[in-house]
Amino acid sequence: MGAGVMKKADSGARRRRGGKRHGVMAEINVTPMVDVMLVLLIIFMVAAPMMTVGVPLELPKTAARAVPTEQEEPLTISLQKDGTVSLMNSPVEETDLVGQLRAISAERASDKVYLRADGGIEYAHVVQVMGALNSGGFNNIILVTDTGGPQLTGKAPGGN
Repeated sequence: MGAGVMKKADSGARRRRGGKRHGVMAEINVTPMVDVMLVLLIIFMVAAPMMTVGVPLELPKTAARAVPTEQEEPLTISLQKDGTVSLMNSPVEETDLVGQLRAISAERASDKVYLRADGGIEYAHVVQVMGALNSGGFNNIILVTDTGGPQLTGKAPGGN
């Protein structure tokens, strides 16, 4: 019916002493790299929610939009209901606040600061801390609030 041609087992591959083939390996095994990347992805997905500022506050609600994110980690000042002032996560005496802010503003490229104040704090105390922030070299103060608050139109959020 038909004739076949038999080829040698080494089919043109050159053999050196000892019978081993030596050649350039042109393949990269990416399986270990993918495994490592998936593990890192899972670690960052679990750790990212824990990296937020940890001072618990009951923020006032407003209808304002969210502020775009920055390259640098934002400096955050928190005012708790009991009057404690926190710089990032560590409590600070109000008398030391301006000095620490001046030292921080000399090192930072941005003059933005996020002010988080509990909804039960007196307005006068919030304004005093804003004055300290201004004296410390931070002129771009962003007030942090929760979304879903009342709008000035008198309509409930999400209502018609």
